[in-house]
Amino acid sequence: MSLLTVRDLSKSFGGNRAVDGIGFQLAAGELLALIGPNGAGKSTTFNMVNGQLRPDGGSITLDGHELIGRKPREIWKLGVGRTFQIAETFASLTVVENVQMALLSADGRVFSMTRRAAAHKRSEALALLQQVGMAAQAERPCSVLAYGDVKRVELAIALANAPRLLLMDEPTAGMAPKERNELMALTRQLVQQRGLGVLFTEHSMDVVFAYADRIIVLARGRLIAEGRPAEIRENPLVQEVYFGSGKTFERKPVVTPA
Repeated sequence: MSLLTVRDLSKSFGGNRAVDGIGFQLAAGELLALIGPNGAGKSTTFNMVNGQLRPDGGSITLDGHELIGRKPREIWKLGVGRTFQIAETFASLTVVENVQMALLSADGRVFSMTRRAAAHKRSEALALLQQVGMAAQAERPCSVLAYGDVKRVELAIALANAPRLLLMDEPTAGMAPKERNELMALTRQLVQQRGLGVLFTEHSMDVVFAYADRIIVLARGRLIAEGRPAEIRENPLVQEVYFGSGKTFERKPVVTPA
């Protein structure tokens, strides 16, 4: 059964048709990669699913609930989490305080940066940090963390509202190869444990082909291919869009975390 269903989605900016009638489905427990060259419409699609942009037409449903017309916070409350290309945390707060703030927000409570909520939701926050491998750094300020660790904290924050759907925008951007694979292996583990559906955009093709269950490919706002990684790898149209020739995707080794 589909968790997320997108039908005939479209968006124009002036005379530019950024997204042109695309549609796809995402099941719970599935990692779906959304790829395409620059200007393909990936970010526009992502931002429409998240409620940051309103489509000109089409439908986006989560478990049968129409998302179009809802504000990002309403969509978040329905069970949609998100991480960003540039990780967003409060650098002056500790790791655990960042997650506590997200948990309190999910409960509709206010987190004061002047009066820190030292005990509120602390055990829940530590449990989330344990899941992403950051419990040992709970008391460190986010400002001193390595970038790969900040990404892990951001993932814990995105899980604070117990989402059914997780949107990950360029999750491995700025990360070293080993960090990329560790983060995506962790995401795969969380998908299996929680039954999440994950829609992610990614420029690193090694990450896409190693971790996606299915891939959808956009070009000039249109969906040109959809399928399993092996099918997409050998698709002549996808190869033409990316390389302008029949050249196949380079097969890169995957670094498996120890």
